[in-house]
Amino acid sequence: MPPQWLTVLSTVCLCAGGVSALILLIDILVRPQKMWIMDVVWPVTALFGSVVVLWLYYRYGLLATKQAAREAKARGKESPNMRLTPFPAMVAKGSLHCGSGCSLGDLCAEWLVFLVPAVATWFGYESIFQHKIFAAWVVDFIFAYAFGVAFQYFTIKPMRGLSVGRGVAAAVKADTLSLASWQVGMYGFMAIAHFWIFGSLLQIELKTDTAAFWFMMQIAMLAGFATSYPVNWWLLRNGIKEKM
Repeated sequence: MPPQWLTVLSTVCLCAGGVSALILLIDILVRPQKMWIMDVVWPVTALFGSVVVLWLYYRYGLLATKQAAREAKARGKESPNMRLTPFPAMVAKGSLHCGSGCSLGDLCAEWLVFLVPAVATWFGYESIFQHKIFAAWVVDFIFAYAFGVAFQYFTIKPMRGLSVGRGVAAAVKADTLSLASWQVGMYGFMAIAHFWIFGSLLQIELKTDTAAFWFMMQIAMLAGFATSYPVNWWLLRNGIKEKM
């Protein structure tokens, strides 16, 4: 078992993320976003980004509500989120958009592998990989990629007015590099947590059903945000992803 201080710290941080997500969910029910997929993105990313995502939402997310867009249209102006959001903040929103799909995918995959151990075997544990974590990462990537492409599809297709086929192709193009760069950061930190922090320093197993595991995942998602940010900057600058 993890030391008590780590369990307490993990629980506090997870609760902070949960409360932040709940605050955003309630606010979004009252003031939905212009782009409905962002109604999902904000609460999901608050689970790991906590008060930082909360601040970003109240600083820039509220510029992209349906009401704000309607009022701007009635005055013959562009939506305030496109006029008043600086490019670095747009990149942050784009990165969180990617991160929400990764988060949901990793959440589903990690619990699936934990609750159905045979899944890890199907994806190479013991036959290809000596450590179960690598087989879990394969499942993580599949789930994250599926969620990520779906999230991109529901962003790009309506904004560009594309057909279903062209919308899927554009979503794959926009999400592949973004998701891969996110997973690099996420996998990198989880490897440090699994093999060094827990394996070498604490000499205990990092298990999915502990608060410490999900606290490590919170940090891993922040690492994923950091590694995907420059990639999303390039994708938005070149028009491969849509500004939000």
